[in-house]
Amino acid sequence: MNRRSFLKTGLAATTMLAAPGVLKPAMAAAPVTIHGLKSMSGAFASYGQFAEMGSKLAVQDFGPLLGGNPAYVTIDTESNAGKAVRKVQEAIQQGATFFDGCTLSSTALAVGKEVAKGGGVFMTPAGADEITGTDCNASTFRWTVPTYGAVHETVRPLSKLLPKARRWYTITPQYVFGEALLTAAKDLFKDLGVEHVGNSYHSMQEQEFSGYLTNAMAAQPDVLVLLNFGGQASNCLRQAVNFGLKKQMTILMVWTAGLDQFQSLGPDILEGVYMGAQYWHQVQSPMNIALVKRVKEVYGMSPNYPMAADYIGTKVILEAIKKAGSTNGKAVAKAMEGMAYEGPTGKESIRAVDHQVIKDYYLLKGKAKSAMKDADDLATVVSAGQSFPQGDKILCKMA
Repeated sequence: MNRRSFLKTGLAATTMLAAPGVLKPAMAAAPVTIHGLKSMSGAFASYGQFAEMGSKLAVQDFGPLLGGNPAYVTIDTESNAGKAVRKVQEAIQQGATFFDGCTLSSTALAVGKEVAKGGGVFMTPAGADEITGTDCNASTFRWTVPTYGAVHETVRPLSKLLPKARRWYTITPQYVFGEALLTAAKDLFKDLGVEHVGNSYHSMQEQEFSGYLTNAMAAQPDVLVLLNFGGQASNCLRQAVNFGLKKQMTILMVWTAGLDQFQSLGPDILEGVYMGAQYWHQVQSPMNIALVKRVKEVYGMSPNYPMAADYIGTKVILEAIKKAGSTNGKAVAKAMEGMAYEGPTGKESIRAVDHQVIKDYYLLKGKAKSAMKDADDLATVVSAGQSFPQGDKILCKMA
């Protein structure tokens, strides 16, 4: 099944989950409502639709909570921070307390401030380190491993696998997220004693990477490190493969969108490429095994990163409400601090000091087409581990 078919069948199943008569009758009178902040339209609509499927499934499967079944309401962020903030403000005025989602970091940061003002709870898988760093607040929690962890759990294990690889070159998007990855990479290169032989910056609008790749080839690195994300990372990798760079050096993508992105690239591009991932559907943790089975039953596909991230984000909020025995936002946020639970990556916990979820990050390696067991078997897990800022490197000063 191709990516377009996934979306069509998945959204059809989502509609069925939300339709009257499919959900339990008590849903309409539920005392607890989760508001999903999803990019249902705009540039990141495909991501938002998968995230929507994850949150709805978590609500539907949770069961009774505080005398009724939990309900779910979608807020389309339209991939726009300003529009998302206005919609969240309106929802809070109407009594909304619990929110999950946001694809874009800019949206998550803005929404988090509004939820905090309203005394609610917000769980997000967005990437900006400021969410649990300098812009942290008592209402916001983040499931995604920060840039520090993504770099340490890809560059470090790869350097161990390739001890003779002493020359590393980076290609970096020139904005806050890219700079954070580059800073972490430079610090780690120094710690590992490898040489950073150069870096090429590109704009957020760039889609033609031939000049940057030519610069990389001229530096003759052992490893090319791509610090860009999403469509830019995919285009950069495609062009690198077309240039024949896989034969000249090892390629590492530090931060990927996982299965959905890999499906769009295909095994011919991915074979032999190393990739960082927040989630991988083949991880054999108890909760993930159950999640994969359930998603295939309902949607007829393997769970991808946005689906898994918003599923567990929504489920954690519901579990905290149950633990607190209350719909008071502050009480639920307090119940989430220090919470430990079975997640899709295995044992996960929420660090109280900055509301960062402590979880595994994965280094994957793309498989040859001949080695794939099915259409989703695009990579193998090379390593998994946890690396997070500690001590004075934790920049959150919780108000």
